[in-house]
Amino acid sequence: MHKTEITNVLIIGCGGAGLRAAIEIKSRGLDVKVLGKRPKNDAHTVLAAGGINAAFGNLDKEDSWKQHFIDTYLEGYGINDPSQIEIMAKEAPDLVEEIDKWGANFEKLDNGKLDQRYFGAHKYRRTCYSGDFTGFSILQTLVKKANSLEIPIYDTHYVSDLLVKDGICFGAMSLDIISSERIVYLADAVILCTGGHTRLWKKSSSRKNENLGDGYHLALKAGCELVDMEMVQFHPSGIVLPEDLAGTLVTEAVRGEGGILYNKNRERFMINYDKERMELSTRDKVAMANYTEIFEGRGTPNGAVYLDISHKDKEFILRKIPRVYRLFLETQLLDISKEPMEVAPTAHYSMGGILVNSIDHVTSVKGLYAAGEVAGGLHGANRLGGNSLAEILIFGKRAGIASVNYSNSLTSHIRSQEVILKAHQNINKFINNGKELPLTLQHNLRNIMWEYCGVVKNHQLLSRGLKKIRAIKNKLNNLDVRIDKHSSQDLICALDLESAVISSEATIISAIERKESIGAHQRNDNIKNDSESRFNVVVKINKDNSLSISKKPIKKLVKELSDLILNQKREFSIKNKLLE
Repeated sequence: MHKTEITNVLIIGCGGAGLRAAIEIKSRGLDVKVLGKRPKNDAHTVLAAGGINAAFGNLDKEDSWKQHFIDTYLEGYGINDPSQIEIMAKEAPDLVEEIDKWGANFEKLDNGKLDQRYFGAHKYRRTCYSGDFTGFSILQTLVKKANSLEIPIYDTHYVSDLLVKDGICFGAMSLDIISSERIVYLADAVILCTGGHTRLWKKSSSRKNENLGDGYHLALKAGCELVDMEMVQFHPSGIVLPEDLAGTLVTEAVRGEGGILYNKNRERFMINYDKERMELSTRDKVAMANYTEIFEGRGTPNGAVYLDISHKDKEFILRKIPRVYRLFLETQLLDISKEPMEVAPTAHYSMGGILVNSIDHVTSVKGLYAAGEVAGGLHGANRLGGNSLAEILIFGKRAGIASVNYSNSLTSHIRSQEVILKAHQNINKFINNGKELPLTLQHNLRNIMWEYCGVVKNHQLLSRGLKKIRAIKNKLNNLDVRIDKHSSQDLICALDLESAVISSEATIISAIERKESIGAHQRNDNIKNDSESRFNVVVKINKDNSLSISKKPIKKLVKELSDLILNQKREFSIKNKLLE
């Protein structure tokens, strides 16, 4: 029925967070295996183009971990986890230097220190980079390091269930995507590094078969909670043409290197939305600005705005953003050194996710950890560009260390044939000659999320969207899924669809619960926007597969960090008064 593999730690996801965790585990002497459903050299990490943040102060001496903390906390609107932010801000320099020494080869200044560029809403230049392919450089470096340590990476495996008994995780059920073989992995600890759920929107920077919310569904079924699922970041600049590539990311590095936004009237409209920071404003504000210009009729005929960097020399463009240059040349025959790009908002990043402990990213299930985009807490209501790559290295390493300590502390191992049998049943239930095609329902779901839970929301839209999602949910027991020894694509699609539906439902009910407009969560029926009533929205799954929702108070700042924030707000207030 299945074959069995045993390891100390099992990692689900072969992107940056998963590989960094695996490297730490193997370096500390334990056995580790990594499962992924995409080629290990092409995991989602490669799409993080613009850079990675660390407060070195190589160009702006005033920068510090404290300022990095302030920028991240304030731009997350204070609903993010202060402890996670502090850890990231303090540890980023060491982890960035480490990955560079391992071979990431970030751009250097003449003095040999790492070059740093501006990214939106950072007070100082703190984003280190490799052209506009930083994520690619980091992932290839991690793969090479993992290979040197002989860490097994199985990148044709789909995990359908975590194995949990009495609140303790002891492994996972996996399907080989090519052969359909089922493998039960028994492990002391499991780390989820599966990414987010932004592929659930019609226009998305994610690619096919990734970021469909499977990590969230696995966690919910295991007994974990999700936090702030409504906080989905729409990146300001996705390409609009050709249609089959709509939403593909145009990195923030374009704006960081001097790109300017215009509407169809050639008006530099960011002056109306953030006259101080202009194009280097926060992602939520720039996305809303782009959306507003398009919605109010000042967009291009293709439903976009112009992003122009043609005022820069071609050699500068080829050095700083070579991939963006090639993207437009290859897809539109457009030379961005001569003409502006057309861009529009695109679903880009899941800022909510699995509720984890700040320090070691353990979940509420013993032996189960989460790191990277699948984990919630760090970004709050708005993620700063460049923080995600820092996040995967820092918390991938921390989850790895924690899993080693947990494994070493065990004196016995829990196992359950009943749990394994149920995991088989959860797969078998989809193998059926039904009437509904999973691919068609996936397509419908993406349209629903874009139309009813997009850049701007309201109660009526969200309620209608929720009703449509639950209608798809009711069709899950009537799918047409065929399987043979040569292919399991139908089955994988059905499993993905179930995860997508549950993740979409969790997102919409969270969006309904948060009635205020805050950060990336914008409502045009905004009832209140009271900064003193901040909270986190928490979702869990019930035995009947329904979802329930609750609110919890945000985590308080310790006095030292609270004083930092108050001083920054005071400085900002004085500056605004001087500008008036």
